Amino acid sequence: MRLIDTHVHINFDAFQADIEDVVGAWRSADVAHVVHSCVTPDEFSRTQAIADRFSDVSFAVGLHPLDVDQWTHEMPAQILQLAKSDDRVVAIGEMGLDAYKAENHGKQVDVFRAQLEIAYQLDLPVIIHCRDAAKAAANIIREFMSAHGPIQGVMHCWSGTPEETEWFLDLGFFISFSGIVTFKNAHQVKASALKVPLNRLLVETDCPFLTPEPRRKERRNQPANVVHVATCLADLRQDTLEALAEQTTANAIQLFRLPLPLVNGDVHRSLVPLGVIES
Repeated sequence: MRLIDTHVHINFDAFQADIEDVVGAWRSADVAHVVHSCVTPDEFSRTQAIADRFSDVSFAVGLHPLDVDQWTHEMPAQILQLAKSDDRVVAIGEMGLDAYKAENHGKQVDVFRAQLEIAYQLDLPVIIHCRDAAKAAANIIREFMSAHGPIQGVMHCWSGTPEETEWFLDLGFFISFSGIVTFKNAHQVKASALKVPLNRLLVETDCPFLTPEPRRKERRNQPANVVHVATCLADLRQDTLEALAEQTTANAIQLFRLPLPLVNGDVHRSLVPLGVIES
């Protein structure tokens, strides 16, 4: 069995004292790869240094919606140059909209659109943070695709309603679930998880945040805990952990074009075809 944690923040100070142990733990837990998401371009060099040490780390570069006050006229060129400078950059992000913690909607929209353009120019997927802003985010992506063409991406740490989930599935996006889906009262998230076809499903920790059950009492989340997210989703969907892990790993490899083989070098015949949506 292999899993891929599609969203981590292991450059945070919480990991600096024992990063070797953290990496050893995820490898022992059958996590074959992690995708590290930068919240600001300033994190790039630190994240790159982690990837230099550990070959099972890829990363994304972008500006988080809660940090858009840092946006400058020079930043699009900076993100573009950083993304082109290292072939381990597999996405642009995390980017998006957050109406829960900030009210600077206009600025967030402008920065979101600018980063969509960068991703389109580089033919890279986007990692989208969307909190209390699903309708606006879906409209922006839809308008962008209408003007430019298709773009791929993932709605990370998804907590939207089943109806909102359908909007992004219709746009061709993947949906990624974090430890939130394991929480007892996360009824909306669980309902949304049942809406996502297996070939559009991803798993993540968003560590060091959102530690899943049964590890929730641990203050720091870590990539090894993505197995608990996958286990919860498998139980919820009445599937086996092995089947869910196999397909979500294939999904991550496809979306991020990761340097990993699929099952025996190809998609196993039991997998849902990646280009077909389940009914």
